[in-house]
Amino acid sequence: MKIALLGGNGFAGRNIAEILTENNIQYEATSLLMGTDLRDVSQAVAFLEKVQPDFIINCAAHVGSLNYVTEKAADVVSDNSRMILGMYEAAAKVCPKAIIINPIANCAYPATANTFLEDEWWNGHLHRSVLSYGVTRRLLWAVGECYLMQYGMKSIHLLVPNMYGPYDSTDPNKAHALNALISKFVKAENTSQPEIEIWGTGVAIREWLYAKDFARIVLQVIQNDELQNIESPLNIAQNSGLSVKELVEIIKNNFKYSGQIVWNHNKPDGAPKKVMDDTNFRQVFPDFEFTPFQDGINKTISYYQSVYPY
Repeated sequence: MKIALLGGNGFAGRNIAEILTENNIQYEATSLLMGTDLRDVSQAVAFLEKVQPDFIINCAAHVGSLNYVTEKAADVVSDNSRMILGMYEAAAKVCPKAIIINPIANCAYPATANTFLEDEWWNGHLHRSVLSYGVTRRLLWAVGECYLMQYGMKSIHLLVPNMYGPYDSTDPNKAHALNALISKFVKAENTSQPEIEIWGTGVAIREWLYAKDFARIVLQVIQNDELQNIESPLNIAQNSGLSVKELVEIIKNNFKYSGQIVWNHNKPDGAPKKVMDDTNFRQVFPDFEFTPFQDGINKTISYYQSVYPY
């Protein structure tokens, strides 16, 4: 079994790499920082030609916070579109029988949906705050379907909620929301900051997925022939969510921080609610056990403490 891991030194990629290593599964990883620019088809071809993979785990992405994907909207939509097209074009030339596994962020769901159902994920406009990135997640699925029609290439699309855990950026403008909160508390505690600024109003509700849980699901797909027959996009879901204000209280209780929390209402909240229906997930993964939320929080705090100062 040969595996190509794209975006191998990014947040999701590093968590997947760790799970593969723990299970003695060999893989070849690459990314822009590791020397492969997937926007350049020739570079994508060269990497895939070397690996000749049976599976391509596609974690390559240009993404950041709500604020980041708004400020850098043109770069984000351009870079991600080129990466998607470059990767599929290269795979069609070199390894059309490889199974491509795509995580698709739930920002691809319509802005007005309260509970995200797979059959409805195209039924409406995206929230403007995530337009640049969300539209490329829809493009990712569409390109996969087109390459299936013409070349018979198989793609598995896993719709994921906001992820958190080790190996994310230490820059709050680039990190996923929960990780950004934790990194701020770690820094504030270490520097005795009198206050912590939290972006938005705190009312937005989000579902959270520990990144290593996603990695374990990818591992199961690779190891199980039946799971490789997933044909439609599938929510990786727990059907539960927390508001950002609730999150801040949970995180704060893990620290001895006594300063003030300041809410910056000039920063966007994003869509009001993002909670994913887990009906189909439980049919496909009936016995999967997610990491308890407090355990995931503790491990994420430990990671940011280990890489401080930043």
